[in-house]
Amino acid sequence: MSTNSSNQAPLVAHLIELRNRLLKAILVILLLFIGLYAFANDLYLIVSEPLRLLLPAGSSLIATEVASPFLAPLKLTFAVAVLLSIPYTLFQAWSFIAPALYKNEKQIAIPLLVSSIFLFYAGVLFAYYVVLPLIFGFFTTIGPGEVTVMTDINNYLNFVLKLFFAFGVTFEIPVATYLLIKAGVTTVAALSKKRPYIFLGCFVVGMLITPPDIFSQTLLAIPMWMLFELGLIAGRTVKVVVDDSEEDSESEAPNSAN
Repeated sequence: MSTNSSNQAPLVAHLIELRNRLLKAILVILLLFIGLYAFANDLYLIVSEPLRLLLPAGSSLIATEVASPFLAPLKLTFAVAVLLSIPYTLFQAWSFIAPALYKNEKQIAIPLLVSSIFLFYAGVLFAYYVVLPLIFGFFTTIGPGEVTVMTDINNYLNFVLKLFFAFGVTFEIPVATYLLIKAGVTTVAALSKKRPYIFLGCFVVGMLITPPDIFSQTLLAIPMWMLFELGLIAGRTVKVVVDDSEEDSESEAPNSAN
């Protein structure tokens, strides 16, 4: 009986620690949300600038629902709060799992953690400064001249947040590729042989995530492929460890045959 209770004690302690760290992360998100809410309309103006700058004369963003002028900035403020809290949230996750890691694993995990945060933000900035102006420049000029472009603010926000998330996750490809190679799930040689299929898969993913046009699909697929190649370059630094038992069995096989 005492043995079972002693085994359950560490599990309960870990669950309590996990709960506390989740609560801290949620509290930071709420504090950021409260602090940013006063600037909700300004944040929306910043996010909508790539489209507003390209709208023809006489066009504007509109609200087709009664609550959209209130809900759209509110949703954006919460999304920005979550985005800004990512480093702290990952720090809490790291603090929870770090005690279970070996020293060499910690030396690898810390650079990967920092690089993953940097790459996610880089993906969001790439979408804002490069992708959105190109996409909106294409969309606002391709239509008939007699059609006035008037986009709903809520639909625009959903579209932009989807692209931000897609490019943020896409820019994590080098880290994911490196981890797969480091864990021994695959090798650089194996991934190099599958390069044509991965290249095609990038366009399939771009087709599923982005709007239904080849222009925006290419804007996502090409960076995905380039980031995959970057992950292969990083993966070449991984040292291949050969199991001694396998070497012994291979060396004994010819002797037994003799």
